[in-house]
Amino acid sequence: MRIIVALGGNALLERKDRPDAHVERRHIRDAAAALAPLAREHQLIVCHGNGPQIGLLAMESEADRTLTEAYPLDALGAQTQGMIGYWLTQELRNAGVTGPVVAVITQTLVDETDPGFASPSKFIGRTYTRSEAEDLAARHGWQVRADGSSWRRVVASPRPLGIVEQDSILHLLHVGALVVCGGGGGSPVIRNPAGQLRGVEAVVDKDYTSARIALDVGADRLLLLTDVTAVMRDFGTPDAHAIDRISVDELTELQLPAGSMGPKVAAAAWFTAATGHPAAIGALTDAADVLDGNTGTTITGRNIRPKGAATTSGASAATAPPGSPIVKGATS
Repeated sequence: MRIIVALGGNALLERKDRPDAHVERRHIRDAAAALAPLAREHQLIVCHGNGPQIGLLAMESEADRTLTEAYPLDALGAQTQGMIGYWLTQELRNAGVTGPVVAVITQTLVDETDPGFASPSKFIGRTYTRSEAEDLAARHGWQVRADGSSWRRVVASPRPLGIVEQDSILHLLHVGALVVCGGGGGSPVIRNPAGQLRGVEAVVDKDYTSARIALDVGADRLLLLTDVTAVMRDFGTPDAHAIDRISVDELTELQLPAGSMGPKVAAAAWFTAATGHPAAIGALTDAADVLDGNTGTTITGRNIRPKGAATTSGASAATAPPGSPIVKGATS
C-alpha cells in the first residue's frame, strides 16, 4: 500500500523536553525504528510537524539584535524541514530502510485571502504560564492563547491548496523512494497572476497538508501518529474513553478540544470522505498496530463528501477545505 505517515511535532519533541539536538535525535531515532517495519512492506511518504522547532527558531530570531528584522515564518519553516528531514532520512537508513530515502523541501500553496490569516490558531513554540505568555506577546507583538493548562504563541494557519513539488514527489515515488515531505505543513507560499511564488507569514497545519498530499498522490491510507494512543470520547471528563473505530458520519457529533486533535480528526475525515479509504490516529510507538487497526482510532466510511471532493481514490480534485463542516471543535 501507499501510506502517508504524519508525525506529530510533539511526538518528536515532547512537551516536557528541553529542545536540545540530542533529545530530538533520540525521539527521531525511536520514530525511525517504529516506521522501518512498515517501510519493508509498504511505500511510505513521511510528513512531520515542526511546532516546537519553529517556535524555538522564531524566538532566537526575534532576540537576535544583529538582525534588522526577524526571519519570516516561511523561511524558518524551510529551516526546520531541512533539519528534521536530515535527521529522519539518516535514522531511517540506520533503522534498516534499504531503498532510496529522500527529504524534499516542500512549498505549500495557500490563498492570501484565507480567513486563517485573520484568526491565528496554530500553536508554535514552547509552553508558558499565562503571565509569561502575555509578557512575551507585549514585547514581540505575538498573539497567545491557552493550550490546555499552559499558554503558547499562535500564528496564522491557512488551508493547503496544493503542493508546488507534487510532480517531484510523484517521480520519487515511481522510482521506489521513501519520501519525507510536507514538513511542518510545508512553507506557505502564494502565487501571483504572473505565476511567481512568494512566501507568507504563516504555518500550515501539518495534518491538513498530509491529507492534501495523500489525496494528490493516490494514497491508500493516512496515518496520523502522535504522542497519544487514540482519540478520546468525552475528553476531560470522568467518562473519557478511547474510540477504537468511528465512521465519518459519527464524527459530526464528536466534541473535540481545540488544538492539535481537532485538525487531526478533521484531516482524517477529509481523506476518508474523499477516497473511501480508512485513516487512523494513534501513538507513534504503535505505528504498525495503528495501521492494522489493533490500537488507536480508525476512521471509516464514505458517508460525507466535502463539496468538490473527488469520486475516485486519490483524485486531486478533492479541494474542499477540511475541518469545520465535519468535526465540531476542529481548528486549523
